[in-house]
Amino acid sequence: MRGFLPHPDDVPVELSLRPSPSLFRQRLHTISLGGVACNHPRAYRRGMAVEMTIPSLGEQARYPGYVAWCQRQDDGYRVGIAFVDEQALFGARMSEQVCQIQQYCQLHGVSQAEPYHLEALAQEWVSLHASEFSEASLDARHGPSASTMPLQA
Repeated sequence: MRGFLPHPDDVPVELSLRPSPSLFRQRLHTISLGGVACNHPRAYRRGMAVEMTIPSLGEQARYPGYVAWCQRQDDGYRVGIAFVDEQALFGARMSEQVCQIQQYCQLHGVSQAEPYHLEALAQEWVSLHASEFSEASLDARHGPSASTMPLQA
């Protein structure tokens, strides 16, 4: 199984159950293309079919996946969402880049009203970090694999 891109903590993400059947751990480990790790108030069982939604990016930012791991934290859970569909993984990776760029701009105090500065910071972020979101970089560096993470119910 490949690694997980970290979703920014200050960008809300929603997880909802999908009617698809769950996947067994070994099957998920074998077919996962990579995924996203996000904070969530609720625990999920490994293998559950979920849809990850990023409301701030609009109605199109919806990605079907499976829970690869779920780790208890002080204020909720860290959930790894694995994608088994290349299109869903590609869309999620692009959305994660947009979220990271938005966070980068906020850290530098640039608002939506300053398009010139926003574009310059976005280009700066891309030059510094875009390679981390490439398909080739989705390896163990980006987070725990399903085989190393404890399951929380």
